[in-house]
Amino acid sequence: MKLPNSLRALQHRNFRLFLLGQGTSQIGNWVQLIATSWLVYSLSGSTLMLGLSAFSLQIPMLLITPFAGVLLDRLDVRRVLFATNTLALLQSIVMLCLLVSGRIEAWHVVLGNAVLGLGNAFDAPARQALISKLLPNRQELTNAIALNSTVMNGARFIGPMLGGLITATFGEVWSFATNCVMRLAVISALRASQIEPHVKRQATTGLFKQLMAGVEYAYGFFPSRCALILLAVSSFCLQSYASLMPWFASERFHGDSKTLGLLYSSSGLGAVCGMIYLASRTNIRGLFKVIGWNAGVAGLALVAFSFAESLWLALPMLFVSALSMMLTAASTNTVLQSIVPDELRGRVAALYVMSFLGMSPLGSLSSGWLADHIGSPYALAIFGSTGFFGALVYAFHFERIRADILPLYQALEIPPHDE
Repeated sequence: MKLPNSLRALQHRNFRLFLLGQGTSQIGNWVQLIATSWLVYSLSGSTLMLGLSAFSLQIPMLLITPFAGVLLDRLDVRRVLFATNTLALLQSIVMLCLLVSGRIEAWHVVLGNAVLGLGNAFDAPARQALISKLLPNRQELTNAIALNSTVMNGARFIGPMLGGLITATFGEVWSFATNCVMRLAVISALRASQIEPHVKRQATTGLFKQLMAGVEYAYGFFPSRCALILLAVSSFCLQSYASLMPWFASERFHGDSKTLGLLYSSSGLGAVCGMIYLASRTNIRGLFKVIGWNAGVAGLALVAFSFAESLWLALPMLFVSALSMMLTAASTNTVLQSIVPDELRGRVAALYVMSFLGMSPLGSLSSGWLADHIGSPYALAIFGSTGFFGALVYAFHFERIRADILPLYQALEIPPHDE
């Protein structure tokens, strides 16, 4: 049976297994994340501790991922994913034991997040690099990346609702136990996949020179440099809301962990809708315009959310902000993965992850500190406004971006269908 154009990458067995395993595992990951956020706030009552918890989870993305990208161009990425998911499973088991024993403290959660973040620093770029190995040709890469993002954000929609329900009904213990079971899905999928044996590349230069080769490729080209910088600014400013959600759920909307799950799920649903649009596209033309417009919309929506007094007004604002933010991020990833040479794929994927996920911890820690001094609504409004200003700067340079990217599109023989 011929699949619709928007699902064309699913005709390949390896890619189907990959999505099934990753989707199930990510749902479990979000179930645990909801429990973790609520647990930290319950134990400490501090927005600064919320920011520190998010910071410890995400800071390895900034510090380690660039070097991980160099190693990924040398290593078997499937083996790397085995290792990172096994580490994540062990982290969940240790946290579960601390909860069952009643010895859990806020600093345990922060330390556990740091361990999980260390694995994620390798896991995230490895997942991006593996996608191209699951497909027979590059023409389907755009669709595969969009479908992967759709499934990841589908988990971001389902997981928080499920996590909020489990945590509120049964307690944090069952949320961590659920994640332990669901983490096995991706490990099983990796074992079942049939991928060509890894061809080991002999390094001819040192680690730092190889890293700089990836940096020079990604940042030496004006369009990709502008996209990555805007993504980094947007990630710093517009993803900082996540660490403050327990405050909004508890103090602004007078709810519990189910309210927290609802807030996270609203943003997850927005991200899914954005990825459905991206999956329907047939090529990468026009995505640089998508990147700029959506970064601006995400900033404005976050400002509106920060002052929303009603939960039912806040939810649509989170939906729009997350939809636009994920379109900015996924469009950047799609363009980069479509134009990068295979020998630099791991490094460029790592730079993308660093810009997207690596800047989030700095934003989380900064917003947590600022919220402690001026209040969460005002802190979030300042961050949203800054993100919108970054989009305006990008728009100012758009004509040069367009002029520089068109010759490359022509060289890659990408038709002007979506231009």
